Amino acid sequence: MSSQYAQENVEAEGSLSSHFVDASSGTQANSRQNVVAFKFGGSSLLGAERMLHAAGLVREAAQDANVIVVVSAMKGVTDRLLSISRALAQGKLSHARNEAEGLVHLHFNVLQDLQLSEEQHDRVRRGLQLLSRDLLHEVPSNGNVAASAELADRLASFGERFSARLFAAALEQSGVAAVPVASSDFVLTCDTFRDAKPHLEETRARGRATLLPLLEAGLVPVVTGFIGATPDGRITTLGRNSSDFSGAIIAHVVDAEELVIWTDVDGIYTANPHASIEAKLLHDLSYDEAHALAASGAKVLHPHVLPLAAETEMTVWVRNTFKPHVRGTRIGAPPSTNDRPQFGGAA
Repeated sequence: MSSQYAQENVEAEGSLSSHFVDASSGTQANSRQNVVAFKFGGSSLLGAERMLHAAGLVREAAQDANVIVVVSAMKGVTDRLLSISRALAQGKLSHARNEAEGLVHLHFNVLQDLQLSEEQHDRVRRGLQLLSRDLLHEVPSNGNVAASAELADRLASFGERFSARLFAAALEQSGVAAVPVASSDFVLTCDTFRDAKPHLEETRARGRATLLPLLEAGLVPVVTGFIGATPDGRITTLGRNSSDFSGAIIAHVVDAEELVIWTDVDGIYTANPHASIEAKLLHDLSYDEAHALAASGAKVLHPHVLPLAAETEMTVWVRNTFKPHVRGTRIGAPPSTNDRPQFGGAA
């Protein structure tokens, strides 16, 4: 699987190779030193219009910093992929195949809605075709399928893989040079499928070798969240709702000063703001305070994010993609007076 996926990346991204020529010679290396990581959740990427809006936030930040992006699958896609896995396990191959074909059409419709130039459209379409071929290969319309946790992870990974290609295309449409990157190429994990644990030291070494040349070349890497791979190349996932954790891992790899988690609420609240009118927005939290909230079940942040951020004193922001003028919640060392996000449009 890993060799197939690597070949898929080469074929899909081969036309971007010209970006790397100047990186090796150093003639156009990006002189900006600070790095910010943006992680976009599935609601922020649901369709071409939202992707282009999110791309505008990246474009603004990229004027002043090197930006790396981590993406979730589009909202609802991972649930549909896992339902395909369950259908295969139950022998409902025809239903699973129809669902898989529906997901392929969904992503091609987003590509159409991005209204790329003919050259860009054809390049991204080729990448999506390769992914679609691989997905449909996993979901035959007849025969027997050996259901397993390993298969479930391979299926679940397709949401982020489609999303990364489409969001990189949205960035290019917005005037930002970008390249999709498979986190499974460098996020090394154990083989506990569905809930794999990353090996951080080797992930950092491998990730820096992959990502730093892209940043130095002035490109925005768009990295798949949620997924990694075992030492022998089998795709794993880090558990449901782990894309925030992926964002923290990748921010750690590139020594980002800030990690901005873009979501569909204004920040971290004392309670679920959709369920309680008593919920209060928390403007500033220490790492320990935020970690305690996450560990107690607050759904805005994955509990593994804060220990990793605290280790390098990285500032974490939780902000609303659809209200970039709102400051959001800041997590980190005690803030200075009127401390505001450096990046992403806060007034």
